Amino acid sequence: MSDYRIGFGEDIHRLVEGRKLILGGVEIPFEKGLLGHSDADVLLHALSDALLGSLALSDIGNLFPDNAKETEGMDSALILKECYKRVLEKGYSLVNCDINVVTEKPKLMNYILDIRSNVAKLLKVDLSQVSIKAKTNEGLDEVGKGNAIRVNAVVLVRKNG
Repeated sequence: MSDYRIGFGEDIHRLVEGRKLILGGVEIPFEKGLLGHSDADVLLHALSDALLGSLALSDIGNLFPDNAKETEGMDSALILKECYKRVLEKGYSLVNCDINVVTEKPKLMNYILDIRSNVAKLLKVDLSQVSIKAKTNEGLDEVGKGNAIRVNAVVLVRKNG
């Protein structure tokens, strides 16, 4: 196996009324939140899948089924920690991650540093290893119409030692 591996993750969740909006473990004040079986943290889900994908370790749908009682309402920070633990157990660690959050609203500029800091804390890495950018979809598709948030994440991991 190579000393360096790349993983890619993508997730999308519908925005609905009556739910909290949580991105990267940070609650964002907004009139809608993300619909999902867990807390629906689309950012942590995409990042978790990228970490698993870097070493071909399945995906979060297999590890945390969306029809299991024990995963209902689950804090996605637990999902991320478990996925990264599996990477660490294989003898790899994160070099860096780059994450795009695609949403028309809310505007995330004032929350990016808090989200980056929280993700770095969850993974126990330096802030410089976590990049998060907010993008719009220019009014196209369900994301562009403000009905959903999509996140793409890429990670680079390196074999320890």
